[in-house]
Amino acid sequence: EVQLVESGGALVLPGGSLRLSCAASGFTFGSTAMNWARQAPGKGLEWVSGINSIGAGTAYADSVKGRFTISRDNAKNMVYLQLNSLKTDDTAMYYCAKGQSWYINKADVLQRGQGTQVTVSS
Repeated sequence: EVQLVESGGALVLPGGSLRLSCAASGFTFGSTAMNWARQAPGKGLEWVSGINSIGAGTAYADSVKGRFTISRDNAKNMVYLQLNSLKTDDTAMYYCAKGQSWYINKADVLQRGQGTQVTVSS
C-alpha cells in the first residue's frame, strides 16, 4: 500500500522559511518521480514542484521558482520542499504526490498524502 506522510507545515511570518518533508513507503521510491502540490482555501489543486527518480532533474511552477527547492533522499525514502521568502499567497495545504514513472509529470498529483498546512501571516 502506497503511503505518503507530509510534515513540517507551520504558521510563519512573510519572508520566513520552512522545510516540508514527505516520508514515502509501499512502492519503489528510487524509481519514481515525486511532486509537491498545494491547495489554497477556495482554490483548486496547484502543482508546485517535481523531481525525477534520481534527483537529477527538477521543475517548478513559475509562482515559486527561485524561492522553493525540491530535493530527495532515496536512501531514506524521503522528499523535501524548502520554502524560502514566503508570501501570504503561499498559504495552502501542501501535498506530496507519487509520480507514475521516473520522469516528472505535472499531472501526477492524484496519489497524494493527507497534506501539511502552511500559513503565511503577520
